[in-house]
Amino acid sequence: MIVTIERLGHLGDAIAQGENGPIFVAQVLPGEVVEGDLVGNRLEKPRIITPSPNRVRPPCTHARSCGGCLVQHANDDFVAEWKTDVVRSALAGQGIEMSLRPIKTSPPLSRRRATIAGRRTKGGTLLGFHARGSDTLVAVPQCQLLHPDLKAAFPALEALVMAGGSRKTELALTVTRTLAGPDVMVTGGKPLDGQLRFELARVAEAHNLSRLTWKDEVIALRTAPMQAMGRAHVAPPPGAFLQATEEGQADLLAAVQEAVGNAKRITDLFAGAGTFALPLAETAEVHAVEGDAAMTTALDKGWRMAEGLKRITTEARDLFRRPLEPDEFKKVQAVVIDPPRAGAEAQTKTLAAARVPVIAFVSCNPVTFARDARILLDAGYKLDWVQPIDQFRWSAHVELAARFSL
Repeated sequence: MIVTIERLGHLGDAIAQGENGPIFVAQVLPGEVVEGDLVGNRLEKPRIITPSPNRVRPPCTHARSCGGCLVQHANDDFVAEWKTDVVRSALAGQGIEMSLRPIKTSPPLSRRRATIAGRRTKGGTLLGFHARGSDTLVAVPQCQLLHPDLKAAFPALEALVMAGGSRKTELALTVTRTLAGPDVMVTGGKPLDGQLRFELARVAEAHNLSRLTWKDEVIALRTAPMQAMGRAHVAPPPGAFLQATEEGQADLLAAVQEAVGNAKRITDLFAGAGTFALPLAETAEVHAVEGDAAMTTALDKGWRMAEGLKRITTEARDLFRRPLEPDEFKKVQAVVIDPPRAGAEAQTKTLAAARVPVIAFVSCNPVTFARDARILLDAGYKLDWVQPIDQFRWSAHVELAARFSL
C-alpha cells in the first residue's frame, strides 16, 4: 500500500488518510510518500518513496532500533515547530489564540536523569532502552541523550544487575547525576538479604556511587547526592522528581523569575525539593507547598544550610485533595505553580478566586495547562506570554512556562 503522509501526531506517529480512516506510520514525516504493509490502522515496514526535505540522518546509531527517541530523523527546525504547534493546538482547543515565544531546546548529551532497563544474560548483563512497542531490550552505548556522566555509570549499573538481577526478571535502574556522583535507585531486583546487602554496598563503594537505594531501602550513602538550586544545595529523596536537564531547569527558572518580577511574597505550589523556591528566596519570602513530606524536608534543610536567602516556610499538603483556599493567599504578590501531568484544576479554581496579581505557571502537559488556563482567563486574568521548553529532545514531550496577570 502507498500513502502520502499528511501530518505528525502529538505522540510522534505520522498520519495518512486511508479509505477507512487514519493510517499511522512510525519514523516518517509529513509530505513523504511511503509504501508498506497495512496491518489494522498501521503501516508496517514502511519504505520511503519520496523523502521530505526535513529528513536528516539520525545522529544516534541506535535510532532505528531503540524506542527512546521518536523524531531523530527530522531536522531541528521541524521538531521545534512541531512541538510549538502541539502547544498552540492545545491552547486553540480551549479557544486561546496567541503568539508563542520561540521554543528553547536542551542540547544533546544533557539528560541528567534516566531509567535504564537491565537484565542478566548468558554472557553477563544487558542494559538499555526498549525497542518501540516491544519488550526487546536494546543496548545504547552511543546514546545521544544521556549526559556523559550517566553513561560513565553503566559499569556500576552492570555490576548491580549482576549482583541482584536474574535472567527471568528485568530491573529498572534510575540513575541521576549529582554533584557527588551517581545516585541510583533500583526496582525489580532480588529480595534483600544479608549477603545481597553486603554485595550491593561493595558495588556502591567500588563505583563511587553517592547513594544506592534498592526498592525502598537505602543500602549505601557514601556522600549526600546534592543538586544545586540557586545558592542552595539540596539532597532530594530517592527517586524524587528532578528537571531532566540542567539547561531545561535554567530555562524554566528564568521564565519563572521573569514572571514574578519584583514580588516580595511568593507562594510556590507543587514546590518539589525547591527548584524554584530556593532561587526565588534570594529576593523574596517564599511559602513552598508540596505533597511529599520527604521533599519539603529536603527543601527546608537546603534552605537552612544556604547563606543569604530570605525566609522559606514549607508545608506538606496534598494539593489535589486539599488545595490552598483563597484566604490562604492573603498578601501574596505572586504564585508559582508547577503541577504534574494531570494539571491542577481544583487548585487553579481557588487560585482564580484569590485574585493573586501574578501567576507563573509551569506545565509538562499542554492539554491540562490549556484547561487550567481557561479557568484563569474566565476569572479575568490575562495570559501575557507562553514559553515552550523542550528538555526531552527527540521525544513527543514538550513543556512550557507562562505568565498570567490581572
